[in-house]
Amino acid sequence: MSDNVIVASHLSKVVRSPEATLTILDDVSLEIARGSSVAIVGASGSGKSTLLSLLAGLDLPSSGDVHLAGKNLSALDEDQRAELRADHVGFVFQSFQLLDSLNALENVMLPLELHGRRDARQRAAHLLERVGLAARLTHYPRQLSGGEQQRVAIARAFASEPDILFADEPTGNLDAVTGQHITDLLFELNREQHTTLVMVTHDQRLAERCQNVLQLEAGRLLEPVQ
Repeated sequence: MSDNVIVASHLSKVVRSPEATLTILDDVSLEIARGSSVAIVGASGSGKSTLLSLLAGLDLPSSGDVHLAGKNLSALDEDQRAELRADHVGFVFQSFQLLDSLNALENVMLPLELHGRRDARQRAAHLLERVGLAARLTHYPRQLSGGEQQRVAIARAFASEPDILFADEPTGNLDAVTGQHITDLLFELNREQHTTLVMVTHDQRLAERCQNVLQLEAGRLLEPVQ
């Protein structure tokens, strides 16, 4: 088995309109080792979130390939990519993306139930306790602070023990203290579950805690920062 859980080769993403052709990513190649932590950094508009979407199979490149958990994403149809993500991938977004109609426990149980886990309720409760929300199990997203919602999102992301966790600005909507707690939590779970952590961030301190930093500039990957 390869030590690399993600391999991208010559990725480009081009968006064409009648007015202009916009190159968002330009010939990006990279490898991400299993169990590692990687930050994708760069100015706004440099292509960070687009790269994350391509690596996760949420979008397809205009050219080039992504191998995720040994599978070439371009060779899979939409349903197969969704199945691959369900089996291997977790997500934490800046906007939390919790379901308003479900309480904290139910939000975390959802991916476990979709996997047919009989221990969904117990595991979800354990994870919420792990992120400091044991007293908030029956609270709905609207009853939770931003930091609490993000902790529910992290518990949900780790519920199915993903091989890879993609995080897009996971601390972007949080105050400094809450952001630090969220960061600590991500790295603790990364170590404990050996989950590969790939995150887009503007936070230099967060990037410096990662084992590798990928810097994008105008859609191109610069030489390694460290």
